[in-house]
Amino acid sequence: MTEKKHKSGFVNIVGNPNVGKSTLMNRLVGERISIITSKAQTTRHRIIGIVNTEDTQIVYSDTPGVLQPNYKLQESMLNFSESALGDADILLYVTDIVETIDKHEGFLQKVRQVDCPVLLLINKIDLTDQAGLEQLAADWKEILPKAEIIPVSALANFNIDYVKQRVETLIPESPPYFEKDALTDKPARFFVTEIIREKILLYYQKEIPYAVETVVEQFKEEENLIRIKALIIVERDSQKGIIIGPKGAALKKVGTMARKDIERFFNKKVFLEMFVKVEKDWRNRDNILKAFGYQIN
Repeated sequence: MTEKKHKSGFVNIVGNPNVGKSTLMNRLVGERISIITSKAQTTRHRIIGIVNTEDTQIVYSDTPGVLQPNYKLQESMLNFSESALGDADILLYVTDIVETIDKHEGFLQKVRQVDCPVLLLINKIDLTDQAGLEQLAADWKEILPKAEIIPVSALANFNIDYVKQRVETLIPESPPYFEKDALTDKPARFFVTEIIREKILLYYQKEIPYAVETVVEQFKEEENLIRIKALIIVERDSQKGIIIGPKGAALKKVGTMARKDIERFFNKKVFLEMFVKVEKDWRNRDNILKAFGYQIN
């Protein structure tokens, strides 16, 4: 009996903002790796989630939504999305039944040129009927003729198992790229910053969440407790005042929401301190963006 060969591959998830990439990522990985809100540009980094079995290792990668950059932070986010086209063994291009089909034609042109298999996932199909779905699939077939089109609902977990089966079939033979017990390539601190940023996205309105970055200054793990000191970076003094709120009420509320999720994530008690700092125009400053882990050309 011949030994079954090990398969490994990078499965990169790309698409426009708000089509459900992060929800899909979490379904495929089976863990809450990517933060999810209804706001566009929730995902800023390229986030990896690793699924291991005895003879496979699938490295899923969630990327920021494709957008027309208005400042250097968004240029970096687009860099993450475009880099995902170059190193994919399988590309999952996610769209949905409401977005404009030819949005960001330049990015679609690059998708047409990739050599790897492309699975085009039409998400949120519970919001349309059979005739509408068939028409949309036909329209996408013209735009990406080599792609395999799969209707899904990430929220309702519809057809996600079939996507996993297709991925397992298509990934190449290869030894594992990461340790077999690895879940992600990101350190614990990264997930703390993402959870805090998610709560800021949910709690504050309009431009405020987009002008915010979070940094963990201290992550000290004790036997029964994790002590965390986090900085919330904003661009202007007025934003600092909004984040803190009257008598610190807003910051306290966000801190409580974040602490509960961080405790669930690490399955441990957490002592969380948060401070707010103004860093003028940080979204356009190369040195600060690099320090925060963004790709700068």
